[in-house]
Amino acid sequence: MLRAAVELADRDGLDSLSMRKLGGELGVEAMSLYNHVANKDDLLDGIVDMVTTEFEDPRAVDGDDWRAVIRRCATTEHDVLLRHPWAAALAESRTVTGPVRLRYYDSLLQVLREAGFDQLAAYRANLTIDSYVYGFTLQEVSWVDWPPESADREWELAEAFVERTEEAEFPNLVGIAQLSASGRIDIRADFEVGLDAILDSLERIRDAS
Repeated sequence: MLRAAVELADRDGLDSLSMRKLGGELGVEAMSLYNHVANKDDLLDGIVDMVTTEFEDPRAVDGDDWRAVIRRCATTEHDVLLRHPWAAALAESRTVTGPVRLRYYDSLLQVLREAGFDQLAAYRANLTIDSYVYGFTLQEVSWVDWPPESADREWELAEAFVERTEEAEFPNLVGIAQLSASGRIDIRADFEVGLDAILDSLERIRDAS
């Protein structure tokens, strides 16, 4: 049932998700779904946990390099959230954390603790990485017409920005648009550069603690 709800939200958007429509997808009466979830909020908490099952399990990542493990988990998390573009905002809005998410974050904290972070430093490191992943993702999925369907479309968007913007007033923004038009902007690389900068800083915090 939860997998069907995720697929429905992916296809038609989260606003389309209702007990009636989900029941129709499953070929059952909506009331029968209440044998599995208490209410709509319970369903939403459940699909957040369902999406989290697609994250990389920190305990399953090979190697003992904490940076490599955290980086792998963060990039996989980002990829999953992009596959389900409604999920980041929904997860950040929930007040109940499901068991899958609890285990995931506990495992990340364990990686940090075993790497030498004390309890407070591990908490801050996890908070910083989590805020970056979700914040970057929320911004990325909210961009109109992003990602463009082709390099030509990316160039058209950048060119349109240049055409409607006064270069003398906003020279740096126009410069970025020109970079995009030339194909030198890579949003995945942007994400990874920021993530590596965070990991560099966290390593210094760990060494100083």
